Amino acid sequence: MTDQTPKSMAELGLFTGAPQYENFSRIKDLLPTCAMAPSSTPRPWPQGDTISLPETYVFASESRSTEEFLADTDTAALLVLIDGAVRHERYRLTGGPGVQWLSMSVAKSFVSALVGIAVDEGHIASIDDAISTYVPVRPGSAYDGVSIRHVLQMSSGARWNEDYSDPESDIWRLGAVLAGQGTLDDFVATAARESEPGTVCRYNSGDTQALGALVARATGRPLAEYMQEKLCKPLGVESHGYWIQDVAGTEMAYAGLNLTARDFARIGELYRNGGVWDGKQIIPAAWVRDSVTVAAPHLEPGRPWVGGHTFDLGYGYQWWLPDGDRGEFSAIGVYNQFVYVDPPSRTTIVKLSANPRYGTSEEEADNRENETVAFLRAIARLDH
Repeated sequence: MTDQTPKSMAELGLFTGAPQYENFSRIKDLLPTCAMAPSSTPRPWPQGDTISLPETYVFASESRSTEEFLADTDTAALLVLIDGAVRHERYRLTGGPGVQWLSMSVAKSFVSALVGIAVDEGHIASIDDAISTYVPVRPGSAYDGVSIRHVLQMSSGARWNEDYSDPESDIWRLGAVLAGQGTLDDFVATAARESEPGTVCRYNSGDTQALGALVARATGRPLAEYMQEKLCKPLGVESHGYWIQDVAGTEMAYAGLNLTARDFARIGELYRNGGVWDGKQIIPAAWVRDSVTVAAPHLEPGRPWVGGHTFDLGYGYQWWLPDGDRGEFSAIGVYNQFVYVDPPSRTTIVKLSANPRYGTSEEEADNRENETVAFLRAIARLDH
């Protein structure tokens, strides 16, 4: 590692408008990571008949060009599975079938899956337990006495600002930990309380970091090691995965997972099939159902807060839930990382991107998350 190589996420120049597709495709070469090996029984996706993308899609009552959207958002990978078979696969810029891409908050949905497995295995007695039963925190701090369920639902009551355009926000302070300013575990242990748990859905990467600490403490194993055994191995992951670590070797649970597009798709397909993979129940069906269900009014679409604005999607257990009656759900990360699932059309879509305007403001015109949902919906609803 040379002196010019970034030592932290902040040094990548995130949310400044600087292009990131060169960085997101080689995080393992830029930052400290731990590796997860491919499955000993890799499972390639079967290939189906190739489908064409729609030339246009509708957003904000206007027709927009698919090709312009892919270019404008620096899309590096677009993978469409229908009935578990590859029907469209395309790579641009630095993307490729063997390229591990930075997940950003798509990692949150993987952490949620690991919590569900740990509950099923008895490492966690109940998600109605206080997370502080398992994770050491300062008395009276944000996570002291707060149920695991509320943390899963981004409803912990912790004080938080996830405004990526504000360098004084909490998400920037959390990123500074990776530059050696403390540890991720210390950040969780000292977080401040703001509201009554279970009353406000405030999108909070600190909540997911607390869930990562929960998995590690409850199982007695590092997060990546647990994922290697419980997800990578049984799901037939084909390529190495990498997880960013802090100076203490703790995984950046909220955003640091790096996988290929084909391996990201496995979590979508697993949940589309109710937690079953090749006839084996990997995650309890009830956990999958509860994870992608709006369980309270404050979790309904239009109610969750992200930074200083509300978001048009609802929230489950670390999964975003688009409005409507189709049962759609998506893992979503900044810079337009998506693992989107549309059960009625039996479709899972992965979009890996480096939208250069992301986080330069809180405006949809820059961040384009709602537009991405509209685009993915247009693909899923094609006449196959």
